[in-house]
Amino acid sequence: MEIFTLLETLEDILDKSKTVPFTDKSVVSKNEILDIIKEIRLKLPDELKQAKWIKEERERIIKEAEKDADDIVKEAENRIISMIDEHEITKQANERKNEIITTANDMFREYENNTKAYIDDMLKDVEETMIKLVENLNSVEVNLQGKIESIQEDRKQMK
Repeated sequence: MEIFTLLETLEDILDKSKTVPFTDKSVVSKNEILDIIKEIRLKLPDELKQAKWIKEERERIIKEAEKDADDIVKEAENRIISMIDEHEITKQANERKNEIITTANDMFREYENNTKAYIDDMLKDVEETMIKLVENLNSVEVNLQGKIESIQEDRKQMK
């Protein structure tokens, strides 16, 4: 993920920055840090697009499962219609129709449950990634704010 690379770049800048003698303060390029933060903000919409795609893919898969179930039910109905010749065949056909419908419904429910679980796992992963990104951004922002305040304090002391 490019956002993590940008966050690592921020950390590297802070780690490699010159320190102010006799303090734990560092001197960093404000513009360089702000440029990286802007890049991070520009990358975040990609993560949101990915979450939207996952949601749309989930809906597509569910619709496809419903269509498959409908096709299975229609196929079962067509088989039954073609078997109506005699009373005994009709009775057997009705029994078979019910079995096919039950099987189709069971398959649909299983497919739907598996699809929902898969989509839920994907959304969970995206959610966790986004939470980590927000936490990292907040941490970087707090750290940068502290550095800025430290630099401002150092400048005041030098005057």
